[in-house]
Amino acid sequence: MTEPATPSPFRLAYVPGVTPSKWVRIWGERLPDVPLELVAVTAADAPALLRDGGVDAALVRLPIDRDGLSVIALYEETPVVVVPKDHVITAADDVAAADLADEVVLHPHDDTLEWQSRPGTPALHRPDTTADAIELVAAGVGVLVVPQSLARLHHRKDLTYRTVTDAPLSPVALAWPAGATTESVEEFVGIVRGRSANSSRGRGGDEPAPKRTASQKAAAKRAARVEAGKVPPQRNTKSGKGKTGAKRGRR
Repeated sequence: MTEPATPSPFRLAYVPGVTPSKWVRIWGERLPDVPLELVAVTAADAPALLRDGGVDAALVRLPIDRDGLSVIALYEETPVVVVPKDHVITAADDVAAADLADEVVLHPHDDTLEWQSRPGTPALHRPDTTADAIELVAAGVGVLVVPQSLARLHHRKDLTYRTVTDAPLSPVALAWPAGATTESVEEFVGIVRGRSANSSRGRGGDEPAPKRTASQKAAAKRAARVEAGKVPPQRNTKSGKGKTGAKRGRR
């Protein structure tokens, strides 16, 4: 007997700071027969990896070059400024961009924050990566504004961070090749959008239940209350049984 072919894995890339664990767990519960492979990728390399077919989908930070890609926004992340623990900024719970005016603000090449006007004084040289910039912050060269998850990812005991209240937010999105919206991609889109397992989209293909009318909702609610013993069952007065019951009750 020929054994059934093993389903092709769903390959999901993710950029630094993005945590796909919740969605991966739901995928495993709903599609235990389809393996999901996680691929760590830099923010700069994610679009090319998608276009080349290296992965089926990717969790990315916007903005990206959307040419040939389908993109749906998922959530926005709050930016923070990373500073040494003894920095004067740590005296406040949060800061505004104007509070960084006298600071050297590092701008790594992998930064994705879209500033209209960057705060502070730029460093003489741009670090290649956020990880490099973190090392410079620890060395006292300057400060760094990044999405909060990146500050957590690069946590050091000698550094801390504070929210920058008016810095541009960092949107996180799901992207995939526009011409390759496969069944697996549809399944994952449903998961990240919070659709139930019985959604009409994805592998199940079940039609959603028709919307109930107001009277149907009221009837279902009363039935639940009757079952819980909160209200007595409603008598059927049209059949005459209700009248018989009433007469018996007066004896």
